Amino acid sequence: MDVLDPSLQRKHVLTFDPSLPSRPTVAWQRRRGAAMDAASLPAALELAAGGGVGLSPEKRAVLGSSLLLLQRDYRFDRVWFWGCIQGVRGAYYIAEGLGPDRAAPRSRLYSLNCVEWSLLPPVTEEMIAQAEQLTGRFQGDPSFAYELAEINAEDAEKLIEGDKENLIKEEVRLVATIEQIDRAVGIIPRGAFVKTPLGSVHENRNFEGLSFMEAKKLSSYFHFTEPVNLKNKTLLEKADLDPSTDFLDSLEHDIPQGSWSVQLEKGGTVVVLRSLLWLGLTFYHVPMTKQYGYIYFGNGEKNLDLPFML
Repeated sequence: MDVLDPSLQRKHVLTFDPSLPSRPTVAWQRRRGAAMDAASLPAALELAAGGGVGLSPEKRAVLGSSLLLLQRDYRFDRVWFWGCIQGVRGAYYIAEGLGPDRAAPRSRLYSLNCVEWSLLPPVTEEMIAQAEQLTGRFQGDPSFAYELAEINAEDAEKLIEGDKENLIKEEVRLVATIEQIDRAVGIIPRGAFVKTPLGSVHENRNFEGLSFMEAKKLSSYFHFTEPVNLKNKTLLEKADLDPSTDFLDSLEHDIPQGSWSVQLEKGGTVVVLRSLLWLGLTFYHVPMTKQYGYIYFGNGEKNLDLPFML
């Protein structure tokens, strides 16, 4: 594959070394950061590969170069490789660009070949509501238009007043689906990020990983999005929380109960969490190290049957 066009790139990336041993080397453990950035993509992909999905050596090599170019040309503080959504005619490779404040809205880009990247529009609640009405596989064509078959009278009036057609492009569905997945199952270990008194969120330089005991508990992992349950806690419940690290919702109260699978892999040295709600989302963490991240390889469809499967 060719080297990525410098004008198109950004998000979580990981560097992956096929010769990596089951237990990370000391040099590898010293690398810091969440998710999959260009420097740690190969190693992270190997740790998250227990589900049987991944990237070819060619695509890994191309991403290693193209993500760095995205970071440079878009002037992102960091770029992560988010994952891949498989369509009928092709796949969307997704990257996200981050600024100094990790809680700020992220820039999202997609590519059909891991070389040429296009910036997705900022997501809105209206986009998410429209995308939730769509079912079935992605087509793999960003310009493909879906017709919103069922629409209520109020939305129909807005479309008529705004002189808009009752259509939604796949590009809009794509960015809305990415946002839904990030909100529902984008997670981090407790203590990996800290919130400053001014409200900004940064990586915790003192984070050295969870203990083996804590790493097996759902309460040790947080949703990396605006908290909902935390706001409903009483003052007594918040008394034992550290406001600098416990500022997000944990996974232990996720609905439905049982929507996460927790497993030990690589001889018990890696903790892997898999979402049963959004099949294809895999999170990994190497206890007692700074290595963690999540990646999505799926068809972009929510598992609505989960409550009946538990």
